Amino acid sequence: MANVAFLGMGVMGAPMAGHLAAAGHFVQVYNRTEAKAEAWVGKHGGAAASTPHAAALGCDIVMACVGNDDDLRSVCLGGDGAFAGMAKGSIFVDHTTVSAEVTRELAAAAADRGIAWVDAPVSGGQAGAENGQLVIMCGGAQADYDRVEPVMACFAKLTKRMGDVGAGQLTKMVNQICIAGLMQGLSEAMTFAQKAGLDGEAVVDVIQGGAAGSWQMVNRHKTMLAGEYDHGFAVDWMRKDLSICLAEAENIGAPLPGTALIDQYYKDVQAMGGGRWDTSSLMARLVKLSE
Repeated sequence: MANVAFLGMGVMGAPMAGHLAAAGHFVQVYNRTEAKAEAWVGKHGGAAASTPHAAALGCDIVMACVGNDDDLRSVCLGGDGAFAGMAKGSIFVDHTTVSAEVTRELAAAAADRGIAWVDAPVSGGQAGAENGQLVIMCGGAQADYDRVEPVMACFAKLTKRMGDVGAGQLTKMVNQICIAGLMQGLSEAMTFAQKAGLDGEAVVDVIQGGAAGSWQMVNRHKTMLAGEYDHGFAVDWMRKDLSICLAEAENIGAPLPGTALIDQYYKDVQAMGGGRWDTSSLMARLVKLSE
């Protein structure tokens, strides 16, 4: 059992930390809105801290799942940041989806303090976090990964080291590029089926077992056909992630023409008021175009 700090009690972080507590780890939590941290402690035990620094004190492992690059910097750096409270030889595990740039920056800052770094973005969404079924793609030294893997296993169905620091975030970028393309293809297919007068659910029953099948098709087609988009990962967050993908693609010289185009389609969805709709709402844009 480990002493673990968890920074960020959002829809992902709170259930992830809950699985740690249920497994017997002692968990100290921090959230920018302190009431969320206090509510988590009321449900799971452990302790709430008023700063990331305080949360990190005495912990072998500090985990974070926050919003973006700036949020991650704010919980890591400065007098109130986690690094200031972490002992040499401890490990910071970042579950946030952030840029490769901030990952390299903060990993170097951690190393200067004798703190190890593992970037460990997750896939599986809120349901995956709640059910302990996340997929975690990791970057960091093998020895550091080996130390934290049994702890991450509390809320994961699969963890894998992809390479050195930064490899986890790069793998998550690949994941988001795939999702963007899949969602656009599925949205076009479901719109086409409806316009052709077909029974969309019957179509999916036939094709999901073949080469066209995907997790997105199985789990999102019914709500898409019903015009319901309040499930899963929000468009606002997807655009944040795609901006990270596109910036890194420019940096390494990888062409992403389709991803860049779909990012603009998501911008159209935001303009429709769908910033908090889930990523399958690309279909709403096509329905509007077809009216």
